Amino acid sequence: MSLITEEIKAKADELYYGDEMCRIKSRELLKEMDLPNGLLPMKDMEECGMVKETGFVWLKQKKSYTHKFEDIDRLVTYGTEVTAYVEKNKVKKLTGVKAKELLLWLPLCDIYVNEPPNGKITFKSTTGLSRTFPVSAFQVEEKVKDEEEKDNKEKEVVKAAAAAIEVKEV
Repeated sequence: MSLITEEIKAKADELYYGDEMCRIKSRELLKEMDLPNGLLPMKDMEECGMVKETGFVWLKQKKSYTHKFEDIDRLVTYGTEVTAYVEKNKVKKLTGVKAKELLLWLPLCDIYVNEPPNGKITFKSTTGLSRTFPVSAFQVEEKVKDEEEKDNKEKEVVKAAAAAIEVKEV
């Protein structure tokens, strides 16, 4: 059963559809809340939204996705619907996310960052167990700037080629 009702959607200050837009907006939200931008590496997202008054956010994806955080050698699975209440340096009442600890998948409920932006991040499970890791393990390099620079260079090359062709035609 979905936690996202039409009533919640109606209250949303922000509501986005499509994988690309949802990825952009989820990273922006994480950055705004001083959380590492790689914390939600979800795939094929369909919808995301936020109710700013309460800090309630949700992300929906087509199917569950399991991600391995290489730096800490941990598996985390993200369900088709992930919800939480966010505030600066904190994620509370998280649903839809489980971390593998030995042979068990433990649902995570809270995440908080100490000494942002380069300190430690702590994950708390619904069982009361918690684990702390370096924030850097969940930080992803921003590729957007590199891609924009590449696109701008390609456009300049095309313009220069077009100008050269125009000169030859005259």
